[in-house]
Amino acid sequence: MANRNGEVKEKVAVEKEFKARPLENKKGSRRYKIAVIEGDGIGPEIVREGIKILNRIGELEGFQVEYNFYLLGGVAVDQKGEPCPVETIEGCLNSDGVLFGAIGGPKWDSLPKELRPETGLLKIRKELGLFANLRPAVVFEELVNYSPLKPEIVKGVDLLVVRELTGGIYFGTPRLKGREEAYNTMRYSRQEIERIARIAFESAQKRRKKVTSIDKANVLEVSQLWREVVEEIAQDYPDVELNHMYVDNGAMQLVRNPSQFDVILTGNIFGDILSDEASMIVGSIGLLPSASIGGKVGLFEPIHGSAPDIAGKGIANPIATILSVGMMLNYFGEVTGEKRIKSAIQKVLKKGYRTPDLGGNLNTSQMGDLILAHL
Repeated sequence: MANRNGEVKEKVAVEKEFKARPLENKKGSRRYKIAVIEGDGIGPEIVREGIKILNRIGELEGFQVEYNFYLLGGVAVDQKGEPCPVETIEGCLNSDGVLFGAIGGPKWDSLPKELRPETGLLKIRKELGLFANLRPAVVFEELVNYSPLKPEIVKGVDLLVVRELTGGIYFGTPRLKGREEAYNTMRYSRQEIERIARIAFESAQKRRKKVTSIDKANVLEVSQLWREVVEEIAQDYPDVELNHMYVDNGAMQLVRNPSQFDVILTGNIFGDILSDEASMIVGSIGLLPSASIGGKVGLFEPIHGSAPDIAGKGIANPIATILSVGMMLNYFGEVTGEKRIKSAIQKVLKKGYRTPDLGGNLNTSQMGDLILAHL
């Protein structure tokens, strides 16, 4: 057990119990090829824990995993002279899934845009055709009191942000006129809106059958098209309730009454902002996973950044990465594997174990070990 500060008691006994159990390798016939991108900052530390868990799930569920490591972001700039080398793209395309850590840091902030780590991330999303970013935000009952919002507001929150990932203002034509003027173009095509809308409605059918589309249709023509197309697609899903919200109201409602949301459908820039807001509702950005899908291969990553201020200290929370591994398993059809991960995390949290972001003192590896022991 552990107290509220995460002080470990009985940890040795837990690990001995785990090690005493025989492995349950069932068939060993399924094999998955994983492209691993550790990235910058805390990326290598959290990815290491994700691989640890994935290996154990493979033993329990009877599948094998092959790993190939690739460079992306600042580390790729340092070693290859570019943020997204062609061998990384090719390696990912030849894999079943991509496990990704985080990129970026102040070391590379002064570089030209084409050499910035973030440019590499945008490029690989585009090259892999990853147009849909799924970001669940679930409040663990054990962490209700860690949210900055009142417990009665956040209890039971379970929402999914479906963010369009390869269009909108991030990919619009940029212009810089000297040092006096600059602008970026927000654009969406009908086809881009249709495909992300279908992902949202199909996701809602597996959940509570409600989609809230968030836009700025009272001001932006691109949002007016967005709303029009979403309403057309909604007709193909009569069992799903659709409502619309302007993004400013949506941001307010996420804080006022987050339980009203099931699936939030929105564009690239709005989704970027709203999903980070949603992350704080659950208590820590270190708890939220994500999946980027739509192309030949899915990419799975925690939503937090590279956290250069704590890189190398071994105190990052690995739960978001481990939950991302769970989303990867679900993507592969290994549903039981994802359930094992969620159950293990909940057991660990229920016993009071915490990393520093949640007021505890467990380091990254210790948290990974405890989740491993509870699988």
